[in-house]
Order: sequence, then C-alpha cells, then structure tokens
Amino acid sequence: MRKAKEELNSIVGASRKVEESDIDDLQYLQAVVKETLRLHPPAPLLLPRNARQNTNYMGYFIPKDTQIFVNAWTIGRDPNAWEDPLSFKPERFLDSQIDYKEQNYELIPFGAGRRICPGISLAERALHIALASLIHYFDWELGSGTTPEAMDMNESMGLTVRKLVPLKVQPKKRI
Repeated sequence: MRKAKEELNSIVGASRKVEESDIDDLQYLQAVVKETLRLHPPAPLLLPRNARQNTNYMGYFIPKDTQIFVNAWTIGRDPNAWEDPLSFKPERFLDSQIDYKEQNYELIPFGAGRRICPGISLAERALHIALASLIHYFDWELGSGTTPEAMDMNESMGLTVRKLVPLKVQPKKRI
C-alpha cells in the first residue's frame, strides 16, 4: 500500500485526480493488479472447452468431445511457474514481460488466445482507475483490531472466488 501511494503521489501528485492517462506511468500499481489477478483470478475455472479430436497431452489421452476445464487459480499458484507462489509480491512483475493479455500461460485470469475474455479491455481500465483512485484518495486501515499478519486469507470457491471471512477496512479521507 505504501509503495503504491508513493508512486501515485509522485506521478499524479496530491492536488489532482487520477486520470486514465496516468495509468501507463503507474508501473507498481500495474504490478499490484497483475499479482492480485495471479492469486485471485475473477473465475477460478475458465469457461470449459471440448476437445475437437483425440489428443495426447503430457502423457494423458484426451478423447474427442471431452469437456476440459482450465484451473486459472491453480496455475497462478504453481511452484513450477512462480517463485514463492503463495506470497503477494507485486515486485515480481516490475522487470518482467509477463502479462495477462499476451501468450503467457502462467497468468491467464481472463483466458488466452482466440477465446480470451472479450471484456478484458474494459476490466483492465476499470481495475486500474478504481484501485488507483481508492488508494490515492483514502488512507485505509484494518477494522476490528485486525493486523495484516492475523488476517484470514482463506477463500470460498464457487463460480467466482471470494474471501471466506470478509475483510473489513475503514477509509479515512485524506485532508
């Protein structure tokens, strides 16, 4: 939070509002969004596909018409793809070319290839401007005496993933 606030203050300044044109210059904020989507993709299982033909993949036989689900949640936590995969480290994306819009299959919160989510451009704009605005305009503190170390990060699986125990934060408008 501190690093994102510092970046916003240096790029946007304290006296003006965050604009869409600022987002390209907010490298750390972009890394925070990527890291969040890596650990918490909007849908843990991507839309199912059917195999168009009999296929052998990594030693597994997949018959034609088999329904296939891609688990984006697990891919984002794969220790073969990510160093220290369960830790939230936005810095891993600062000097990296990995992006969720490219063919980087270790980061696919919106799917990939020809069938990537058609709303990815809208989602990207909305995510960045909303997060930047919330961080820039407010100081946040954990409610109910919760500390970052004691925060419950367990999730409830379903069509989407959400926190098992909701997080309560309190905004304090900056003066």
